[in-house]
Amino acid sequence: MRIAIVGAGISGLSTAFWIQQARPDWPLTVYESEPHAGGTLHTDVVDGFRFESGCNGFLTNKRATLELVHAAGADGLLLGSSDNARKRFLYTGTLHRLPESPPAFLKSGLLTPLQKLRVAAEVLVPARREQGDETLQAFGYRRLGRAFTDVFLDAMTAGIYGSSPEKLSVAAAFPLVAALEREHGGLFRGMLAKRRGGAGPGGTLTSFTGGVSTFIDHLGATIRAEWRLGTPVTSIVRAGGGFEVRDTAGAAGFDRVVVATPAHVATRLLTPLDAELGTRLARIEYSPIAVVGLGFRVRPHALDGFGVLSTSRSGLPVLGILWDSSVFADRAPEGAGLLRVMIGGQRDPSAVALDDAALIDRARAGIRQAMGVNAMPDVTYVRRWARGIPNYGPGHLANVAAIDAAIEAVPGLYLNNNAYHGVAMNDCCDNGRRTAERVVAA
Repeated sequence: MRIAIVGAGISGLSTAFWIQQARPDWPLTVYESEPHAGGTLHTDVVDGFRFESGCNGFLTNKRATLELVHAAGADGLLLGSSDNARKRFLYTGTLHRLPESPPAFLKSGLLTPLQKLRVAAEVLVPARREQGDETLQAFGYRRLGRAFTDVFLDAMTAGIYGSSPEKLSVAAAFPLVAALEREHGGLFRGMLAKRRGGAGPGGTLTSFTGGVSTFIDHLGATIRAEWRLGTPVTSIVRAGGGFEVRDTAGAAGFDRVVVATPAHVATRLLTPLDAELGTRLARIEYSPIAVVGLGFRVRPHALDGFGVLSTSRSGLPVLGILWDSSVFADRAPEGAGLLRVMIGGQRDPSAVALDDAALIDRARAGIRQAMGVNAMPDVTYVRRWARGIPNYGPGHLANVAAIDAAIEAVPGLYLNNNAYHGVAMNDCCDNGRRTAERVVAA
């Protein structure tokens, strides 16, 4: 049974790993257009500073990534975040500490007393009875009030999706939040029920010594496969009872193919097999993100925290600022500071087209306005993602259900990527294992 994995991001790698764990006798071929595996999970080292081009870790409140790390024998690479990771800040025109508890929320200056009272009145709001996909903004306005939505939910969506509440489906982007209302009649009621049942958000932000690339490299080394890195797949066609995968160097036949690429690449590859499937894949939108890293030989700020998120109305020219060297000590030399600034997203999608100098200037303007830091960085880093984070907008769940049904109708073909069922590293690892189980079971 010959298996092809097209796309060697964490979705493709986790799928390949779990297939091989179950069926070590099945030959694997892994295709990746980039010269290295990992996709957006990649660490670039510049003059002693470790810049992450995408996410910098995962939360331990879900087990999928930890299970993959353990099975791959990579426990020794795990690096927990410092206590600073719990301290987060929100810029609304002035900088505020993000409250971590109900008493801190009541003392916070982020909302007025009347606006806080409106949040507390969530317990009196009846559950929604109408069917249909609701935006996070509509959900937040209805249950928690405009002020809370325009401050807290707006900043949260910028941090997770590079998006904004009016552009996201609450059921698709935040399924656990939607489930609290559906199953318990409200958010506070649901959280109390889960707390009584012993469940809670919890989790510790965790990464890897030396950056996420150390784990990607380790995981890749455990997968015995024919690696075709730097060779983009040009087409996938049916051949007999299986498929032929063609790349820039030739073609090979496979019994089963897992397409673990972003949706826009899957669109190109799969439209010739099923035009309607290609149309649906093309509907999945992305938030463009530019990552700008700033390294300072002498720390220019206390950096006592995780970083800063911003609201749409704050006037800050960036989505957020991550204080990476404060969260993971090995990201910068001793005494130095490393900031990563996120720019663009759904708020300003054209920003990723700016040249490096303009992006660095915008990042510096952002830290000057939010943090009061005007020092010139000693080291800079820029990485653009024209299609950075999938934007789970209204209609996403119905569209993905139709995509899944179309894939089910093509025996031997599978899809797995963060474009469909969760964008976080935990989601990708969980979906990778589930995809592997389906491949093996078939």
